[in-house]
Amino acid sequence: MKLPLTGSAKPAPKDVSLEEETTVGNYFISNYPPYSFWTPDHLSEAHTALERPPAPGTALGVYLHIPFCRKRCHFCYFKVYTDKDASEIERYLDATIQELTLYSQKPFIGGRKPRFVYFGGGTPSYISSRQLSRLVNAMKRLLPWDEAEEITFECEPGTLTEGKLRVIQELGVTRLSLGIENFDDHVLEINGRAHDAKDIDRSYAFARSIGFPQINIDLIAGMIGETTNNWRECVRKTLLLAPDSVTIYQMEIPYNTTIFKEMRTDGKTVAPVADWRTKREWVSYAFSELEKASYSITSAYTAVKDPGRTRFLYRDLLWTGADMIGLGVASFSHVGGTHFQNESDFGPYITKLLQGMLPIYRALTPTQEERMIRELILQMKLGHVHRAYFQGKFGVDIQQRFAGSLSELQDRGFLALDENSLRLNRDGLLQVDRLLHGFFLPQHRNARYT
Repeated sequence: MKLPLTGSAKPAPKDVSLEEETTVGNYFISNYPPYSFWTPDHLSEAHTALERPPAPGTALGVYLHIPFCRKRCHFCYFKVYTDKDASEIERYLDATIQELTLYSQKPFIGGRKPRFVYFGGGTPSYISSRQLSRLVNAMKRLLPWDEAEEITFECEPGTLTEGKLRVIQELGVTRLSLGIENFDDHVLEINGRAHDAKDIDRSYAFARSIGFPQINIDLIAGMIGETTNNWRECVRKTLLLAPDSVTIYQMEIPYNTTIFKEMRTDGKTVAPVADWRTKREWVSYAFSELEKASYSITSAYTAVKDPGRTRFLYRDLLWTGADMIGLGVASFSHVGGTHFQNESDFGPYITKLLQGMLPIYRALTPTQEERMIRELILQMKLGHVHRAYFQGKFGVDIQQRFAGSLSELQDRGFLALDENSLRLNRDGLLQVDRLLHGFFLPQHRNARYT
């Protein structure tokens, strides 16, 4: 189906600048330094990091990428496959178990057990209950989960049955994340989503009746065909569901999406989605409505019903320097201060593991200053940063080190400073990802992110 590249998104007002138009490129900042600086030349650094014992007190997590989907969404930029049969999926799952086997023998484990485990995708709920049970049981034998405080499992609503949800719960999942994105069948269809509104209602009701400790739903502001009325209806339906947490992303168009490919074919430079100002207005509306319903805004993307009971450990530990093993094709890892990524294609990933090798493709060991900047920009997404944390961990007074960048944010009305912390107001929080570039080192500015 050809994407509707014109006439389907809310037209940009005449006073919207080019900076506010949604053009191609990565908007969301998930790490630092940018991934484009990770290279195969640094592979030895990854292997060296794996041979060192862990720094005392460093938490460990595990991320497993399940790259299979019923359909590829037009905005998706992850490594996913829609053409793998059951035997290929089995081969892949065997490879991830072999990968964890190799990691479990390395000194960096140091007797630690994971504090969090995250099943991401792709679509983890795409695989069968039998495959899932076999995978998890093998993982637990290699690296026991008895001390894990959070087990997250991403789901596509159309892949869930009550039986599969019971299996997922029995495996110990504490945080079920439903990729709803939008509640309107037409919007879901033209964006390439595999599920529809009936799947949402059915799967959510199943999940709630079973009693998962936390149910999160994902929404995307700015999908193709989305309007203000549609967005407000999505917010209304979200409030009726009353999930434990809501994650809202603003639509970006990275280079490896179907949307960009059609833009390039048609000679378009502006994506057929809402401009950034409109997306911020929509998220602001959602946050305001959620706050009226007693939710708390805990990051630039997240609203939580009960912050005292509902946490997101995967985020909080990674943003404060935790180690994480990334299993699966194209997965990212952070070990002992070194960052690395696996082979990004199915064949090379499998082949390396069959040869008894870890499937690492590129790596980078940031400097102490770069590690400090990484934690600063990630924690700014929470809306507040504590000076004492950076003084104690890095010996840096961030208000002095970043005086120029912080002063600019103050002048623009986004930031307040006191003797203990930095705090972004709502306007600043809603566009934090584009403000973070002001804290990059000069060599990382204006560079391709991935």
